[in-house]
Amino acid sequence: MPRPSLPPLATLLPFEATVRHASMTGAARELHVTHGAVSRQVQNLEKALGTTLFERGARSLRPTPQARRLAAAVREALDLIEAAAAEVSGRDPGGPLALSCEPTLLMRWLIPRLPDLAARHPGLTVHLSAGGGPPDFARDTVDVALRRDDFPVPEGVSRVPLFEEWIGPVCRPELAERLLTGGFEGVTLLHTGTRPAAWDDWRRLTGHAVAAGGAPQQTFEHFYLALQAAVAGVGVAVGPYALVRDDLVRGQLAAPYGFVADGTGYGLLSPRPPARDARIATLLGWLRQQAASLTPPP
Repeated sequence: MPRPSLPPLATLLPFEATVRHASMTGAARELHVTHGAVSRQVQNLEKALGTTLFERGARSLRPTPQARRLAAAVREALDLIEAAAAEVSGRDPGGPLALSCEPTLLMRWLIPRLPDLAARHPGLTVHLSAGGGPPDFARDTVDVALRRDDFPVPEGVSRVPLFEEWIGPVCRPELAERLLTGGFEGVTLLHTGTRPAAWDDWRRLTGHAVAAGGAPQQTFEHFYLALQAAVAGVGVAVGPYALVRDDLVRGQLAAPYGFVADGTGYGLLSPRPPARDARIATLLGWLRQQAASLTPPP
């Protein structure tokens, strides 16, 4: 059946990749072709459609709203074709699933739960790597990313929410008793370079006054170091419930003021909806089960 409105099919892959990367160089790298080849195909598509698809600056390439709509449709069509091809061939996506996770969440929450994942889903192999910020699935060669939603979701990336972030001061149980009776006076406040506003956020959300000026201060480069210092009794840190829950259960930490939602949360990011990859769908189901216990008690 003739399809006179269908643009040249050879132009669609380079176009979709260019929109996703906002860069012809990035698209060329992903598709293993030259920058010139991508540029020619994009120009061919613009000529076929009779419209400009990108706003070109000296050092920038910005897709127009029409280009974004077309790219979303192309991406959905490619996903459907890929899923149908896998079904026809009888080949489901196989092999290990590469998961990138924020370092502290990886160390303090995800890794301790991997034996449960292996027991429940022995056929699923997950390769872990530590990472943060917006993932580039084409560049970083990862299949999924577990991230806090403190950045805009990249164009064309699927995000499934998992759990909310709840924060509160945490410390050794014996120090918690001192805080409740005498406040923060003379207690070392633990800070981290990766979340420098943690104490300010908690003060803002709770209205609790902390006399930081007269209190000793100690700053650690990474968040997990500050939390480990709290476990060791060095002082008190602002900890997310997900990252300290196991220590609370073991009695190594206490949360004298409880926890408050800070308006952020964690989600699973993937380059396509999880339902289109059985491995990602399995991982997502398991993560949802684990995340069900990440709302702190009142």
